[in-house]
Amino acid sequence: MESKHKFRKELELYLHIPFCVRKCNYCDFLSMPAEEEVRRHYVNCLLEEIRQKGGLCREYQVSTVFFGGGTPSLLAGVQIAELMEAIGNSFSVASDAEITIECNPGTLDRQKLLFYKNAGVNRLSIGLQSALDRELQLLGRIHTYGQFLENYDLARKMGFENINVDLISALPGQKTEDWEYTLRKVLELRPEHISAYSLMVEEGTPFYEQYGRDERCREQGGHPCYLPEEETEQEMYRLAGQMMNEKGYRRYEISNYARPGRECRHNIGYWRGISYLGLGIGSASLMERLRFSNIGSMEEYLEHCRGLGKGTLCFGSQSAGEFLGEQSLAGILQNAPELLNAEQVIALDKKQRMEEFMFLGLRMTEGVSRKEFKERFGAELEGVYGTVLQKLCSQGMLEQKEGRISLTEEGIFVSNYILSEFLL
Repeated sequence: MESKHKFRKELELYLHIPFCVRKCNYCDFLSMPAEEEVRRHYVNCLLEEIRQKGGLCREYQVSTVFFGGGTPSLLAGVQIAELMEAIGNSFSVASDAEITIECNPGTLDRQKLLFYKNAGVNRLSIGLQSALDRELQLLGRIHTYGQFLENYDLARKMGFENINVDLISALPGQKTEDWEYTLRKVLELRPEHISAYSLMVEEGTPFYEQYGRDERCREQGGHPCYLPEEETEQEMYRLAGQMMNEKGYRRYEISNYARPGRECRHNIGYWRGISYLGLGIGSASLMERLRFSNIGSMEEYLEHCRGLGKGTLCFGSQSAGEFLGEQSLAGILQNAPELLNAEQVIALDKKQRMEEFMFLGLRMTEGVSRKEFKERFGAELEGVYGTVLQKLCSQGMLEQKEGRISLTEEGIFVSNYILSEFLL
């Protein structure tokens, strides 16, 4: 790993591990149960993709690596170590890079944690969701709260000093005192970071079949039968902020809280528009003002990566390897995206980049900077969004101070509406 000061361009890596023991009832992510053989083939192909794309990113230095899923901790510890070794050999990685792996209780053990530690993983993100077993069962989780405690304690004993715990509120039948109990139990453990999301009932999930009508009712201001009412959901959000603050956590994004200096660097980079490269099926990327995603089919992904490894994919008279070695990433995306397993390549224009700057930056409590907006786009913020800013500030949804614009407490509760106002 090299010093981060030698390179001008910063890059974040996201590795998608789509496997899980079983799909949770609320999950709409690209994830699936799979046999060990499929997982092994996938890791081999992911290693090939790392090698191919690493050669195209010589002007970048990797500041963060994030293994997301699915359940990355379902892989064998040695497989994570192999992936990290390939990243180190193929990319320039900063010596202080933040390296995170998402874990589910019930899939961790001492051997895996030792592999993670030796491979350079320095941050764990553990998906607890609730401290009540009946809520975990409702969600379709594979673990109990007791198993989470065992895994959390083991991670601490193995020397992990940067741990995030994921939680979900506004569950069907959940009362404010239930949520308070979960918050209290987790805060007693003093993790460095807590992500506290409100349940989203997404189409295509078992929860949508059960509670989709309830979700629509709540959105329209009605009285849902199973989901908490909007006022209760807001009360849970305020309670989380209050309890976190009392224990020394700072909310730095709508749903994320951290002890001082323990904010998730990977997510902050995403909200601030740092270039990121997704590896694995369905993963998204933003580089050179180009947005693209990988093939979302497991079968097609495996076939593609095998072809790259065997040199059977060609571009004109050159093999894929020869062609990739001579081109820039942007050039390949524009001329032969199929060689990079890329779908939906979109060149973002100035208007789209302004939109993303606003609705990603406003998710953070520090908001967006007028100065940075002008430096990036050569225009004053008021010159582009003056009418919208005036309206939302007068409604008490935005506040302006010290050259920055941010959501108010009331604005957070209707953030989806506010962020949509910045679409040009």
